[in-house]
Parts: sequence; C-alpha cells; structure tokens
Amino acid sequence: MCEAGAMSPEVLALLLQNRQRFLAFLTPHVGSVEAAEEVLQAALLKSVERGSTLREEERAVAWFYRLLRNALIDRYRHEQRQGRALRAFAEESPLSTEDAAELERTVCACVSTLTTTLKPEYSDALQRVDLDGQTLAEFAEAAGITHTNAKVRLHRARQALGRRLEQACGTTCCRKGCVDCPCEEAGGL
Repeated sequence: MCEAGAMSPEVLALLLQNRQRFLAFLTPHVGSVEAAEEVLQAALLKSVERGSTLREEERAVAWFYRLLRNALIDRYRHEQRQGRALRAFAEESPLSTEDAAELERTVCACVSTLTTTLKPEYSDALQRVDLDGQTLAEFAEAAGITHTNAKVRLHRARQALGRRLEQACGTTCCRKGCVDCPCEEAGGL
C-alpha cells in the first residue's frame, strides 16, 4: 500500500517502463530528443507531485499522455511569449550608428581635451589603450614597462581623468555617462 499523498510504486514503475514511448511521442512535437527529455522530466516531476490521485495502473499511461500534452501546450505558450518579447526588443529603435558616432565624438572631445592635462605617462596610457584601442600588453611593450605596471598606470590614469571630468563637467554629467554634456555649451574645455 502506498502512503497517503504519494504515487504508488507500481504506477511510477509503469511510467518509467514507457519512457521510450513517451519520448517518441514528444520528439516530433519539440524538434529534438534533448528538448523531449526536458519536457518528459518536467512532466514526470509533475506526475510524482500529483500522482497521489492516481490509483489504477491501467489508467496511468493515458493520464500521463494527457499530462504530456499539457506540458507541450505550456512549452508552446512559453516559446510564443519569448518570441513576442524578442520581436518587441528587435523592433525597438536601437541607437543608430550616426547617434553612436555623435555620442562618441562628444564624449571623446571631453576626454581627449582633459587627457592632455594629466601627467604625460597617464595621458599616453589613456590615449593608446582607451582611445586608440591598443591592448594593455601592446601598451606595456611600447612603454617598456611590465604588464602589471601598465595595468596600475592605466588604473591611476582613469582615476585622475575621472576626477578631472567631474571638475570640468560636473558630477551629474559624469555619472550619467556624459550624455548632454554641458562642456560644449560652456564654450568647450
């Protein structure tokens, strides 16, 4: 006799014996054996949770097929919601390349101007790595310093530049990513 609230071991064994049949049913509906396994596992978990209401072995397979059909419907609904969300995201107007280029010119104007007010080794590090796109290893080799020293120098240069940007542009502008920078309105830096 099984415990109250638990699926009988006989019913569970019967469901497990029919595993290959269930996979054969699911695979054409979901497109791959891996996806079918995923649906089957979720359905088996539900069956164990809800199986206490099932007492007759001969009805177990039919009951489980109903559970599988419901699991497929849930999966399709989830995929549809996900597809709609992805389409909505794709339809949002992304930042155009012209907008990105303009934003980069604005930000780089502040950064380039203020970079020249830093110590020459800091200015050089920022120019080569952050503005010109050189790797840290390339910069270290060109500067004749170790990779670790280059890393520390770049870190300190960025901190110094951050302080200069806050002084010149204001903390609000710098924390919001220099969008609508007041530097140009004030006649530049």
